[in-house]
Amino acid sequence: MASNLRFLEKIYLSCFTVLLVLCSSCKNENPQITAMDKTFGKTKIPDKVDFTFHVKPIISDRCFKCHGPDKNAIEAGLSLNTAEDAYKALGDKKDHFAIVPGDIESSELIKRIYSKDPNVLMPPPESNLELTDYEKKILTKWIEDGAEYKEHWAFIAPNKPTLPKVENSSWGANEIDTFILAKLSENGLSPSEPARKEKLLRRLSFDLTGLPPSIEELEQFKNDASPKAFEKMIDHYLGSKDYAEHMAAEWMDIARYADTHGYQDDFERIMWPWRDWVIHAFDKNMPYDRFVTYQLAGDLLPNATKEQILATGFNRNHKITYEGGVIPEEYRVEYVEDRTITFGTAFLGLTLECARCHDHKYDPISQQDHFELFSFFNNINEKGLISNQTETPEPYMIISEKEQQGVYDFINFQKSEKKEIPLMVMKEMEESRPTFILNRGAYDQPSQQVYPNTPESLLPFSEALPKNRLGLTKWLFHKDNPLTARVAVNRLWQRMFGSGLVSTSFDFGNQGALPTHPELLDFLALKLQDEGWDLKKMLKYMALSATYQQSTKMSEEGLQQDPENKWLAHAPRLRLPAETIRDQALHLSGLLSKEIGGPSVKPYQPEGIWEETTGGGGGTTATYVQGKGADLYRKSLYTFWKRTVPPPSMMTFDASSRDLCSVQRQQTNTPLQALVLLNDPQLIEAARVMAYNEILVNQNDINKQIATLFQKATSRLPEADEITMLQDYYDQTLLKIKSQEINADEYLSIGAFRTEEQIPKEEWAALALTAHTILNLDETITRG
Repeated sequence: MASNLRFLEKIYLSCFTVLLVLCSSCKNENPQITAMDKTFGKTKIPDKVDFTFHVKPIISDRCFKCHGPDKNAIEAGLSLNTAEDAYKALGDKKDHFAIVPGDIESSELIKRIYSKDPNVLMPPPESNLELTDYEKKILTKWIEDGAEYKEHWAFIAPNKPTLPKVENSSWGANEIDTFILAKLSENGLSPSEPARKEKLLRRLSFDLTGLPPSIEELEQFKNDASPKAFEKMIDHYLGSKDYAEHMAAEWMDIARYADTHGYQDDFERIMWPWRDWVIHAFDKNMPYDRFVTYQLAGDLLPNATKEQILATGFNRNHKITYEGGVIPEEYRVEYVEDRTITFGTAFLGLTLECARCHDHKYDPISQQDHFELFSFFNNINEKGLISNQTETPEPYMIISEKEQQGVYDFINFQKSEKKEIPLMVMKEMEESRPTFILNRGAYDQPSQQVYPNTPESLLPFSEALPKNRLGLTKWLFHKDNPLTARVAVNRLWQRMFGSGLVSTSFDFGNQGALPTHPELLDFLALKLQDEGWDLKKMLKYMALSATYQQSTKMSEEGLQQDPENKWLAHAPRLRLPAETIRDQALHLSGLLSKEIGGPSVKPYQPEGIWEETTGGGGGTTATYVQGKGADLYRKSLYTFWKRTVPPPSMMTFDASSRDLCSVQRQQTNTPLQALVLLNDPQLIEAARVMAYNEILVNQNDINKQIATLFQKATSRLPEADEITMLQDYYDQTLLKIKSQEINADEYLSIGAFRTEEQIPKEEWAALALTAHTILNLDETITRG
């Protein structure tokens, strides 16, 4: 492997120049934003100043450090967190007020923010915080209009909004577009033109299946002039197994799925049958409320089926330790905490972990609330420490060989080495374990006993509900729960548009981002509820909108006024996820194995990584044993996930580590990503197989070979200058190969693919390097 990489360094000195030229020649419709216009949308004071959307962001950012909800950090006796605190008399004589509703002359806050005296000015100069003129005017008008406080928007159940009135009623395909257009008009912007058909289909295919469209699908769509052409393609992709696997891949991050226990020794565990169930559920379009209920409390359903019990493996995907010297009860508490925090992040969009040691500083969740939620997950008979590497932590279920046909027909057992498979699940203890508030969150400092309950600030827990996980799930999907539907539909929007309507999809609390389109968010949340929590239907509805079908082209006006594209005047241009970059290359080469489910596999990985990080316990995770045959070409969803050493190439492209629940990945750009694209054996092998296939199909026609490779990778035909550059690169590379400056045999030996077909190796290597260059294009790794 090392010699291959050194060899490739020589090759890519020549490859790099053409790569740069091609990247700059690509039709980049969305130039990278390097600066933000901080004054955007803040030139005109609104007629009605709203506390939630205009005032609170200002005081939260500039004032809450000293005058916020943290009672231990309040200065001068003033908190601006609630109306009661903000209106109260101040000082020893109680003779002045920070805020007097309707009276700016008597409001000390106004005097302070406009003061020229640095000893009086707020925020104080030493804080390095300051208010803009716009923000000062907002606060002034708010107090002048009565200084009305409001409850946090996310804790109020959504009400069906009225569709806004828009002038350009000819634009738009459904209600989404009406809300988007109204916001665009409000900010002096207009929607962009529709995307070209090939670009639109590429976007849809990646969003719904994680794979690029085939040339046949592109031709079919381009030649279909019917009004239903795009809808037919949506239905086609939603009905595919690729859709189910792509949805499952995202759920693995949320469920913190891995194939090992984590911690130092990081021994192997068997949880892949649960992953197969998730794929099955998405394939059958299981309603989201049932999908979640099975996973949170399937074992507590009346006459629970084995499938429903299996689904509760979701709760057991947390890390488990085998390390000697640990205190079992300490770690058992950590496992319950993990389940609690996952519940909060995945389904409520709240940072429940902030209330473990003390009352939440920003959201109305007390430490008591935290441990009352904790108690729902605290009633299974589990140990904090497993005794050996082969032990399956209780509780667990056995999947027998007999049950593999019928009861679990959705699970792929073909490559399982065991006739009976133990799988961790949930099972309530006969006698409930008592739960206590833990002082400072410490396992050994129990104080007041608490019982299963939910935060009053969200939705009171009905006395009619059972005080267990099933009751919690019923509370979660109650029609008046303000968060569940919003959080779910926001993630679907994030999938289709790159960012949620609430950009902090992990935090809908007071410190999270405000929704860019609050009425649209509520409209979609209620629609999801009313239509039976049908995920496919909601994704189709989003895809059918004119908003989704816009070009990525950004106008100069939009660049200046909305560089982050919050108002969606154009479609976002997004780099492909880590798994998709790899899967696309395998798909384009024809190497991709379409086998669904089964045990995790071990494709190419740099040598020695596992050995360097093994904690000393040995076992199956001490040494990485690379797979063979089709296992090298399975989808990335099935790649073996070792918690302490996740797949390095995928981590480089911002994959989640799976240590904790993750609902949103980072989007970074680093030099390491370029190195992965240039040197990953999986991509090199895919490139040479792509070239091999083209040589067989289009013999002696280099123009046709290059054009087809380009079209497969970018979903469009190359332009004349692009063909010329690529052919020039091919010719130069071929000369270097013939002069033995590049060793064709060494290059063509990378990867496991072998063929008996006799083709000219010099032309094959030159075309393979050209294909690899195409795989490295920015346009290739972008879904826009």
